[in-house]
Amino acid sequence: MLPLQDITVLTLEHAVAAPFCTRQLADLGARVIKVERPGSGDFARGYDERVRGLASHFVWVNRSKESLTLDIKHEASTPILEQLLAQTDVLVQNLAPGAAARVGLSYEALHERYPGLIVCDISGYGEDGPYRDKKAYDLLIQAESGFLSVTGSEDEPAKAGCSIADIAAGMYAYSNILAALIKRGKSGQGSHIDISMLESMAEWISYPLYYSFEGAQPPVRSSAAHATIYPYGPFETGDGRTVILGLQNEREWQMFCQQVLRQPALASDPRFSSNSGRSAARQALRALILDVFSSLSHDEVVTRLDAAGIANAKMNTMADLWVHPQLQARGRWVDVQTSVGRVPALLPPGIGNPVDACMKAVPSLGQHTDAILAELGATPDEIAGLRMDGAV
Repeated sequence: MLPLQDITVLTLEHAVAAPFCTRQLADLGARVIKVERPGSGDFARGYDERVRGLASHFVWVNRSKESLTLDIKHEASTPILEQLLAQTDVLVQNLAPGAAARVGLSYEALHERYPGLIVCDISGYGEDGPYRDKKAYDLLIQAESGFLSVTGSEDEPAKAGCSIADIAAGMYAYSNILAALIKRGKSGQGSHIDISMLESMAEWISYPLYYSFEGAQPPVRSSAAHATIYPYGPFETGDGRTVILGLQNEREWQMFCQQVLRQPALASDPRFSSNSGRSAARQALRALILDVFSSLSHDEVVTRLDAAGIANAKMNTMADLWVHPQLQARGRWVDVQTSVGRVPALLPPGIGNPVDACMKAVPSLGQHTDAILAELGATPDEIAGLRMDGAV
């Protein structure tokens, strides 16, 4: 039995934040019914065509769900939603600010009739405050949260290469829903969860936030290097490749000088006698490191780093990650079905065996509409009438 096998989730979602949350609930066995706009569906379906014609975002965050097309503004949708809510444990939505409330799907409107229902609202800024009605997308929250101010190069900020603000919000929605299910198991009562993308990113950015406590200078943008620990970042080797290495303490600094640079006297150089000193003198130290590395190949540098117990990594590409030997050795890849055939998908972190996760198909638009309506008691003629009226 999967942990959430008896849980039903109804979700009015699009893009990444809510779908990422509900896909993880589906991974644990929850039945996730995804309500989509008739005709077009979740707009993330149209972001690109990189997975054999399907959108990469959509394939990533929507496996194991059932797709129900339903126009929630259509009067015929009300009884359908009511029937669904009667058997729903968790309602998740990340529609435009206020949209769910306008169609009667707020926690306040639902709690009296469905006291055990958990309602999770995901928005850019939360349900109140001066930014409540402001639209929010991932890049905008990266900017608003200060993330862009500490990410990038000295000359130019850079966004994260993935939807980090959406992912942060989705993770907090997921963990809060799990906590609410535990709470409901003790009290019998549902909960209202109000997830803000800004608050999620503010939590994740709290190290640089505290580093600049009481007006102190914030970390400088330092490209792929660490802003305050050095040496910690990318260094070119003599064959034109790049190795990423990181030192965390003085013992590692001593070993780095002795076994990697093979300049033991450097360990006692007063310029580099502490992390703050090395960070302040990073340009001089970088020149010394690159001088040594210039006569060595990437593999030779890695061999020295490994022998000295210095953490290091390759600068992998997406192509490298697809064939990463560690992921393959641990059996992290399984296949999931899509409308264009089977595609590889990663097992959820923390799950070691494919039988312990639900890894079902990525749904096509409206694929489960007829089956869900029939389950609610609708006849084929009634379903045909709803479709003709544009309700589904």
